[in-house]
Amino acid sequence: MPDVILGPNRYGKAETRLVRVVREGDVHHLKDLSVSSSLSGDMEAVHLTGDNATVLPTDSQKNTVYAFAKKHGVDQIEDFALLLARHYVASQPSIDHARVEVEEYAWERIGGDRPHSFARKGGEVRTCVVHHDRDGRTTVVSGLKDLVVLNSTGSEFHGYIQDEYTTLPPTTDRVLATAVAARWRHASEGTAYGKSYEEVRRCLLEAFADTHSLSLQQTLYAMGKRVLDTRGEVCEIRFAMPNKHHFLVDLSPFGLDNDNEVYFAADRPYGLIEGGVLREDAPDAAFAWE
Repeated sequence: MPDVILGPNRYGKAETRLVRVVREGDVHHLKDLSVSSSLSGDMEAVHLTGDNATVLPTDSQKNTVYAFAKKHGVDQIEDFALLLARHYVASQPSIDHARVEVEEYAWERIGGDRPHSFARKGGEVRTCVVHHDRDGRTTVVSGLKDLVVLNSTGSEFHGYIQDEYTTLPPTTDRVLATAVAARWRHASEGTAYGKSYEEVRRCLLEAFADTHSLSLQQTLYAMGKRVLDTRGEVCEIRFAMPNKHHFLVDLSPFGLDNDNEVYFAADRPYGLIEGGVLREDAPDAAFAWE
């Protein structure tokens, strides 16, 4: 029998919820995050014999998030994730690689004279994943998810394979809707991450609106190309885009026509389109997407 050996592994604290309030007199500012850390390195003994000598408890990782929020504050989530990842690797000889993922939930002020009252925004969630290892390799992947967009026309779908199980009719005018999940890799550190996020988001929205779509795949590529053509700090972008199907309702039993006006919005099942767009000279960083 061949020997059994330990495979790739990591451990950490998932979804540490952090709310940071900054008080400037009567005016308050709010940051609402979920922070997940994963650490790897010299972890053979803990798996094989239960020796915990090289393990930084996940509870300590949670506490580090809260302590760093107090000591360093929280501005851009990428910078906060970098701070944590570098700390874990630098402070513990047994840790060779740190992965820190952050989601940010946006709030907006309730208007008028209410400087400390907020309402949760219903839009997309901002994300980032940072990797840092003992060899000094660092990657920063920013992103967003649940960016729901819709074109009520300007979308077609035809010319596809039709076999004995095909019932979907071709169309030259359909509703195209999706919930964009996009992640983009920065070519280097030092980006002004807040400004970059807003500009990438703008590119995604404008490309979605500007593209006369023959397929959601075509739209995906157009969105990625717009980002790379416009934002020099981004070298690669990856998408997961569900096709949120809208089907015309048959109103003929009621003696009514339906000229692309009344739809049934189906939530399941859905087509899921995934893909990436990158520069030919993008530096290799395989673990950036792990």
